Amino acid sequence: QVQFVESGGGSVQPGGSLRLSCTVSGSLLTNIRINEVGWYRQFPGKQRELIADINNGDWTNYDDSVKGRFSISRDNARNTVYLQMNSLKPEDTAKYYCNGAGSAPLRSWGRGAQVTVSS
Repeated sequence: QVQFVESGGGSVQPGGSLRLSCTVSGSLLTNIRINEVGWYRQFPGKQRELIADINNGDWTNYDDSVKGRFSISRDNARNTVYLQMNSLKPEDTAKYYCNGAGSAPLRSWGRGAQVTVSS
């Protein structure tokens, strides 16, 4: 069973940086059935929204709200996908999740990683 486990959340001041990690278990990251992985975020009372995704060819895509500030990458040897978040703003405060994206099916959601940006 494929599972996504998020880590690396925390509290940071505006303008700061955090790196989130998403470790995949139950399958190799290079498996075609999970070939595209995305980072999602959820604001309180709202639906999760996809903000960045990456496929096996390292093609990446970003939502306009994070473009130029966030960077998604993958380490196949570690079966891990990362989200480097720079120039964080208070409006980035949310819970962040990873899961399949694009043609890859959604799996059960993990616990997520809370990111809080405040002064």
